[in-house]
Amino acid sequence: MHYAHPYLLNPTHPITVALVGCGGTGSQVLTCLARMDFALRGLGHPGFYVQAYDPDAVTESNFGRQLFSPSEIEHNKAAALITRVNRFFGLAWEAHAIPYCTETIEAIDPANMIVTCVDTVEARIALAELWDEDVRGGREYNEGFYWLDFGNTQKTGQAVLGTWNEIKQPSGQPQKLPTVLELFYDEFERATEEDQGPSCSLAEALNRQDLFINSTLAMLGMDILWKLIRETRIEYHGVFLNLETMKVNPIPV
Repeated sequence: MHYAHPYLLNPTHPITVALVGCGGTGSQVLTCLARMDFALRGLGHPGFYVQAYDPDAVTESNFGRQLFSPSEIEHNKAAALITRVNRFFGLAWEAHAIPYCTETIEAIDPANMIVTCVDTVEARIALAELWDEDVRGGREYNEGFYWLDFGNTQKTGQAVLGTWNEIKQPSGQPQKLPTVLELFYDEFERATEEDQGPSCSLAEALNRQDLFINSTLAMLGMDILWKLIRETRIEYHGVFLNLETMKVNPIPV
């Protein structure tokens, strides 16, 4: 069992979240974050304050599988999604049309939680190194506690919630949740080019990633975060999904 960091349960400010990647999974995750924020505030919790990072523009290949429409073509992905969510839910979340990397470190704000929906292994490794060294906040409202990572191939995927440092737990419980890199670094190293990277057309995108893999994975991964805050503890900190066999297998704490 893992018990949530006390700050997530009764924060003095909205929980700060950095969403890195606003493509197939990221666009679905942002919608889930907005729904969770609405529900949490209805329960008396301050909710979330999200900053989304993605340097890419919307293209025709993003229609259908990702949550974009023809009217948003050539607009920045993060800006398009954040604008829509802000208008729908009455929020004031921020979009940044920049990559989350060393070159843009001065424009990156620390956050309580980072949620990654990126294409490549290299991006995860660089991001973890950056987070460890450069974007740790010094106060509770921007201190880094959790890393929730999403990744998928055409019909399979995983979501993993890890902690950056040890979080005090009852006696006998693990003090740290391993991150996705700590669990699966060797498997990521063996990933092929076909399993990573963007696609150039909708047909190619659907050959690489099935229509509902992103939305299904986003729902399962975000449910872990919802349980952590709503129920204060979790027995599982990750999930494997296989749409080919219709199987979902949890990753126990």
